[in-house]
Amino acid sequence: MATQPVDGRKGPDSLMALVRDVLRLDPLSGHLFIFFSKRCDRVRIVYWDRNGYAMWTKRLEKGRFRPTFSSDRRLSSLAIEAAELALIVEGIELAGARRRPRWQPSALPA
Repeated sequence: MATQPVDGRKGPDSLMALVRDVLRLDPLSGHLFIFFSKRCDRVRIVYWDRNGYAMWTKRLEKGRFRPTFSSDRRLSSLAIEAAELALIVEGIELAGARRRPRWQPSALPA
């Protein structure tokens, strides 16, 4: 997820250029790259899908997304999990959310 908002008019080519040139990440990695507009009423998710770029957009008719932006003015990225993305897209603020501990299997012996 980009830590600063971007121009909401950018298309997949412009956003992937930001991924490559500014964020210094591989646009063909298969990761989802998430960008919010400056007014935070629009989110764009761009990714490489086997043979081309795909872009998903959600524009809110009312209200704003509340992503966690960095106080640093430079565009950088923040890795988030799928569950966190789902909460953000549904309008749930992550600032007060807590993740309950879950059981994780221990590593198998080699």
